[in-house]
Amino acid sequence: MGRFLVIVIMFVAVALLVNLYLPKQEVEVAEEQQAPAAAAQATTGSETKKADDAAPITTTEATSKKPSVSPVELRAAKLVGMETVLLGSGNLLGGIPGEGELTDDQIDAWLADVKSHAILKPELPLGLAAGSGKIQGIDQNPLTRAKIELGRQLYFDPRLSVDGTISCASCHDPENGYAKDTQFGVGVEGQMGGRNSPVAYNRIVSGPQFWDGRAESLEAQAVGPIANPIEMGNTHEACVEALKGISGYSKQFAAIFSDGVTIDNVGKAIASFERAVVTGPAPWDNYEQLASFEKAYADDIEILEELKEEDEELYNEYMALRQASEAHSISESAIRGGELFFSDKSGCTACHVGANFTDELYHNLGVGMMAEKPDIGRNSETGDDKDLGAFKTPTVRNVSLTAPYMHDGSQATLMEVVEWYAKGGHPNDHLSEKVKKLELSDQEKQDLVNFMAEGLLGEFPKVERERLPK
Repeated sequence: MGRFLVIVIMFVAVALLVNLYLPKQEVEVAEEQQAPAAAAQATTGSETKKADDAAPITTTEATSKKPSVSPVELRAAKLVGMETVLLGSGNLLGGIPGEGELTDDQIDAWLADVKSHAILKPELPLGLAAGSGKIQGIDQNPLTRAKIELGRQLYFDPRLSVDGTISCASCHDPENGYAKDTQFGVGVEGQMGGRNSPVAYNRIVSGPQFWDGRAESLEAQAVGPIANPIEMGNTHEACVEALKGISGYSKQFAAIFSDGVTIDNVGKAIASFERAVVTGPAPWDNYEQLASFEKAYADDIEILEELKEEDEELYNEYMALRQASEAHSISESAIRGGELFFSDKSGCTACHVGANFTDELYHNLGVGMMAEKPDIGRNSETGDDKDLGAFKTPTVRNVSLTAPYMHDGSQATLMEVVEWYAKGGHPNDHLSEKVKKLELSDQEKQDLVNFMAEGLLGEFPKVERERLPK
């Protein structure tokens, strides 16, 4: 009996120590995330009607009723807790440490580090941070360094395509602002789609994907082009088998996902990488923050020497804002353009609203509606007449890097886009009520262009493109 009591006391003591020292909050978060994900239909598809007909819509595991946190992630949460990371900065997209060819030994060492599997709590940079409440998908597909890194490799690997020539980056290239400088996407054997390549950044605050919103999640969007006959031209089954045959991939999938290499896990990994591709603060973000401070504390900052003596903390805050704004300078024209952008006179924020400058909704601007058989856009998904010719509002952050513009890539410059809006789009029976003719001077048009091209240009995080499993 005495031995039994000793054993019981020992178990109680251990339990108390565990409860005291483990990061309880993070463990609870991880365990809550392991609850079954809400069932939601997620579709995949291509950016053209031709590909839609050939590649049927599928449902991904990422939105099915399965645990969202793997055993290795749960273990990492218990051992090291949840790590907070500021997206858009640091070396999160820099690849597995090392130089030259990515070896199995380097992959093994990376996977053996428990920190690679710790669940990340993302924070967004200045400007985009105002949209933190719109973060999508990480409750069902938590971010980890290992998952982001696997997604990075897959994103740049042309072996996902049928002939080893096309990767995600072929149409969503970092050199072109994670878009492409061609009018339409170009896939295997030089085949051309019918829509311009959408951007692949700031997707962490974006819901349904594609110009017509047919993919309900980033995971669904990520695997669609693989089976698209004019994009990657592969099948999901063949893609999975090819990845299983690459030692470095098979190791990572086995370590990250309890069920190893599946097409759904391919989608989860690529989506994780894309959610980590976030634009840094733009000059307008710093200017706006400084302007708001100066308006709120106009009397206090009138005589800086007195402020420094009376309230050094407020003085230091103001000087820091000034330094940040000076380091990301913005022209007077861009400032005027920003003020015009947010005014009723331009009406830009009727659609380009929020931290990422998009309402994430669908509108008919009249683009392409003069064609004999116009692209019907969102209507192909909903069947609603109001969605005829309607396409998703793109972000205008870093928009100067992503020409050409519109869903059909028909407008080569930002000035052409501004001119299109100024004339009130192209009249048709389904033109959005938010598109109205604008009375803008040539200078005002140029100011709007400068605001978008200069004022909303933020840095991308550095990304490793070359180091892939052999």
